[in-house]
Amino acid sequence: MPLSEYRLDGLEPDNPLAFFALLGLLRALTATDEEMEPASRVHARVYWTEAPTRPVLVTRVSLSPEDLARRADAGIRQLAEHHEFGDRADLNYTQSEAREVLREAARAAASTSRYRADLLAALMSDGTVESKSGKKTDDPRIQPTPICLLFGQGHQHFLPRLRDVPRWQPEEQEEPARQGEEAIEHLVATLFHPWTRADAMLSSFRWDPDEIARYALMAGNPTDTKYKLGTQLGANRLAAVGISVLTAAPAYGGNRLAIIGGHYDSQGFSLAWPIWREPATLCSIRWMLAHPDLRTGGLRPLGVEQVMVSRRIQLDKYFSFTRAQPVSAMGS
Repeated sequence: MPLSEYRLDGLEPDNPLAFFALLGLLRALTATDEEMEPASRVHARVYWTEAPTRPVLVTRVSLSPEDLARRADAGIRQLAEHHEFGDRADLNYTQSEAREVLREAARAAASTSRYRADLLAALMSDGTVESKSGKKTDDPRIQPTPICLLFGQGHQHFLPRLRDVPRWQPEEQEEPARQGEEAIEHLVATLFHPWTRADAMLSSFRWDPDEIARYALMAGNPTDTKYKLGTQLGANRLAAVGISVLTAAPAYGGNRLAIIGGHYDSQGFSLAWPIWREPATLCSIRWMLAHPDLRTGGLRPLGVEQVMVSRRIQLDKYFSFTRAQPVSAMGS
């Protein structure tokens, strides 16, 4: 069967948001495949090509970029039905609350979709709790996933955004035929074109290094609307479901919450992801991220030619991720 390939020019290899969006694309297409007849399934795989380095999506059916984005949008919305967190705004569950939420998701996964269990397992664990000096409680708060960067700073809360962004709907169009097409256009722009970051920051999770507000380096007054930072809506919608791949678990003696691809050192938390040259499924990518030799060259015999590493940083009260660098340039 002939395969179709799509070069995803919008997804740069050194941008954490772009990598999360790539995971989300694969997760969304996998979700829609489950609803399709076998002959219509895309069976998505990805590899990276050079000049410049970008991911290439490989499918078993040929679709236009718009139809591919339409399937991805349907998959995002299907998965987003599981993004329900009640009235909670932040990942500040107590240990007992987290345990019950995780158990409930695990029970549901046995009879329905396991996506919610995957998502919650990427966000939290009841095995690691916050350690506050001098404060002891029988039910301490859990540690959230290290890729959660929103804790209420500037009235920005993680869980409402994680619920609402993948479900994003455009404002009503005067032309009925245009209803729903704007969401498709955002995905096409994210996947196939250089990013313009023209969307409101209300849809941002702060995973894009270009959203770091270094006011001293701006060309003009940061309060001027023309210098306001923007985000890439389509990328954030994909990333919101893509982070479900990054399973978390207690590590480092049980006092840190680690995720696959993540590592703590004297400089704090960093996240690594591979650049591979042969088509790989989402399951294979998850395996590469979880491999203990990811950062030490152990996956080179399997076609991983480079590993990118991004660091979590803090500027004032806000957290962000840096542009990723190859492991060799990191000295680790």
